[in-house]
Amino acid sequence: MAPPPPSLLLVVLFLLSPTALLSESRLSLDYYSKTCPSFNKIMQEAITDKQINNPTTAAGTLRLLFHDCLPNGCDGSILISSTPFNKAERDADINLSLPGDPFDLIVRAKTALELSCPNTVSCSDILAVATRDLVTMLGGPYYKVFLGRKDSRSSQASSIEGKLPKPTMSMSQIINLFAASGFNVQEMVALSGAHTIGFSHCKEFSSNLGNNTHYNPRFAQALKQACSGYPKNPTLSVFNDIMSPNKFDNLYYQNLPKGLGLLESDHGLYNDPRTKPFVELYAKDQNKFFRDFARAMQKLSVYRIKTGRRGEIRRRCDAVN
Repeated sequence: MAPPPPSLLLVVLFLLSPTALLSESRLSLDYYSKTCPSFNKIMQEAITDKQINNPTTAAGTLRLLFHDCLPNGCDGSILISSTPFNKAERDADINLSLPGDPFDLIVRAKTALELSCPNTVSCSDILAVATRDLVTMLGGPYYKVFLGRKDSRSSQASSIEGKLPKPTMSMSQIINLFAASGFNVQEMVALSGAHTIGFSHCKEFSSNLGNNTHYNPRFAQALKQACSGYPKNPTLSVFNDIMSPNKFDNLYYQNLPKGLGLLESDHGLYNDPRTKPFVELYAKDQNKFFRDFARAMQKLSVYRIKTGRRGEIRRRCDAVN
């Protein structure tokens, strides 16, 4: 049998080389320009339609991205549904309050993309772009989203414990949680600015209202009234930023010194000497907040992503292939 020609050997060596594997794993801003030219148009249509009909979608999608990325990386594992044989991430206790609208948005966008360019666009890329575009729609900063993520092949509720901040955590616990994922104190405070939109359920803060001196007294009284029925109706909720709940701005930080924070962790940001200087900085300078939020979001959106053969492009976002 004749030996293979030198040119074939070179091709084989190239395919086995680390640089070839690296190039397969590279993210880029125009990742779908050839394989799915209609990607941006389809995404914009799905996002705009959903947000117009359900204005809370933006805040929910931002929270969904956060709950996907911080525990195990931005791999769409939060989107997978549980089966009789596996309790998935979305059914972990801390994720049960995630609203349905962002999940619905991802399904709609994925369905349209599968019709246009089958088995091409990952669910994790859809979530990353949808979050950025919705933040921008509400007046927040635009930031570049690099594409080419692959989707996780697994999702376990047990992998979430201790990896997402809870309102009851001390500021030291929250700082340490973010530090474990490579985010410093300033990045954590900037990302907390996501509370400028969206709402929190009464059960997350009602127990603090009677004995917490951090609340503005009139605000605490109004919250007690708004949440009086929550033991019978656990869906009762209040806007995180009562001044401009549907606009992405820096009023969240301006509210904190006035005792208008909703969660104990919000008050903690202003009362802890490690985080207070950044709260004051962002309260004074919205442009600085926007720049730092955009940088932190860009960093979060590529945190521990799966590329190349380490993941897959799921045909349905709620189930592995």
